Amino acid sequence: MSNKNKKKLKLQNYIAILFFIAIGFVCGILISENILLKEDSLFRAVILLISMYLAMFLQIIIHEGGHLIFGLLTGYKFVSFRIGSLTIVKINGKIKLKKLSLAGTGGQCLLSPPEMKNDKIPYVLYNLGGSILNLIASIIFLVLGIIFNNIELLNTILYMSSVIGFAYSLINGIPMRMGTVDNDGYNTLAMSKSSKALKSLWIQMKASELTSNGIRLKDMPEEWFEVPSDDEMKNSMVSVLGVLTCNRFMDELNFSEAENLMKKILSNETAIIGVYKYLMKCDLAFCEMIKDMPNTEAVDSLLDKDTRNFMKNMKNYPSVIRTNYTYNLLIKKDIPKALKIKESFNKIAKTHPFESDIESESELIQIAETKAIMLI
Repeated sequence: MSNKNKKKLKLQNYIAILFFIAIGFVCGILISENILLKEDSLFRAVILLISMYLAMFLQIIIHEGGHLIFGLLTGYKFVSFRIGSLTIVKINGKIKLKKLSLAGTGGQCLLSPPEMKNDKIPYVLYNLGGSILNLIASIIFLVLGIIFNNIELLNTILYMSSVIGFAYSLINGIPMRMGTVDNDGYNTLAMSKSSKALKSLWIQMKASELTSNGIRLKDMPEEWFEVPSDDEMKNSMVSVLGVLTCNRFMDELNFSEAENLMKKILSNETAIIGVYKYLMKCDLAFCEMIKDMPNTEAVDSLLDKDTRNFMKNMKNYPSVIRTNYTYNLLIKKDIPKALKIKESFNKIAKTHPFESDIESESELIQIAETKAIMLI
């Protein structure tokens, strides 16, 4: 990443942080006005602080609900709906409750897109639906706050909900790269610049739909997995096709092709978001670890401080667990720790929403275990 892009990313992260500081500042003023010189100030403070956090949680639900509502209105079909780690997913026509944690996201709504017509699909309302509904909710809470202005505590809770909803609308609607993910506005902007980005969105969402129904990447249409050019990889939405192709190679156990493509992508200037880069480094480290003569320095270079911090935040993600297990099994040769990690994988496998992912990761784990037996 160039110094210019690094500075731009840092600035966008600072802006996001300032938004959250502003939320806290405004809510702090509203709370202080309600508790100062009151006999029951402690009780009021506790109620209002709890209400503030509940309002934040509610706005996440409203945001993802916005994606769902506007998506369904524009021809999309339900695949999954996640708040925190709790995931409602449609598997072969049946709704099931699962668990999935993804660092940097409070929730996610995945839908199956309508068929493309003239290389186009409706995308603006689906992508910005969350921000739109946050804004609508913010206005509703503001109006209710004015209506119930004479009722203490309730009016403050309503005003805080309005402030939080407005801030969430801006944070997600104004194009920004936030930490390891892109926000909705950024994705919408990326798609407006390229028909290839729209095609990429369609492929990503269709792949998610098939994955939820137990179909693995290696069994999906080969024409979906076209590696974009170096210039196309500078579009954040198009670049995901490169990531999916790497993942497909891993699922096919084609480690040489996966390694070559991942090295190329990581060495070039691309618009791939942080979460994909770190997951790619985990996969690349795995490819190195299962070689006959693994380069431990290369493995440790890939699993550097930032990557390890990411892995801690994503400790319940199947591919991260698989990489961590392989590292302790083959590099550190810490069998007791490796077995504990394997137990965590088996536990996560029972509640993970996508069985095809677990099937693929289990095969990779078996390869690592076979390698370990060969070294005995």
